[in-house]
Amino acid sequence: MRKPLWTYLACCIAVFMISMDNLIVTNALPVIRQALHTGLEGLEWTVNAYTMTFAVPFVIAGTGLGFFFAPITRLTLSYAPGQFEGIASGTSNALRQVGTVLGIAVLGSVFSAAGGLGSAGLFTTGLTAALTVSAVILGASALVILLAPETRPARQAVGAGAGVGLAVPGPRRGVTDLPA
Repeated sequence: MRKPLWTYLACCIAVFMISMDNLIVTNALPVIRQALHTGLEGLEWTVNAYTMTFAVPFVIAGTGLGFFFAPITRLTLSYAPGQFEGIASGTSNALRQVGTVLGIAVLGSVFSAAGGLGSAGLFTTGLTAALTVSAVILGASALVILLAPETRPARQAVGAGAGVGLAVPGPRRGVTDLPA
């Protein structure tokens, strides 16, 4: 029962930090107003743009994660025989983590090679190059997924009375069905 508590705590801390960040921006509005020489409508755009910097990446990331993690898990487990589902799930998760580490390493290298942390201009140049490379990789991955031929795992190949000769495993035991 400890994992749900830690997950809940992490989510609460994230929401608290975003709220605290917005509170800081809200308190800084008089200074921002003087610095930008603007009226109330300019401040509205400032707050909205700042809030959208959180909302847009979260929506994009959440959509991408939903489109990736659920199908890849379903695909992995549908091709694994019943007795090897745990191994298949663990291997899929391990490879996903290796991909994350390699992605961070590659994009960090692109960022450092194209720009860096030396100045705002170098940072922007490096970030633009890293985001361009990641967009190209994501686009290529999406094309591969969309153009890949659809195959049917052994579990789905046998229809009702089809008699192809493939074995379909019996009902699976859920977590609640396991002995204590």
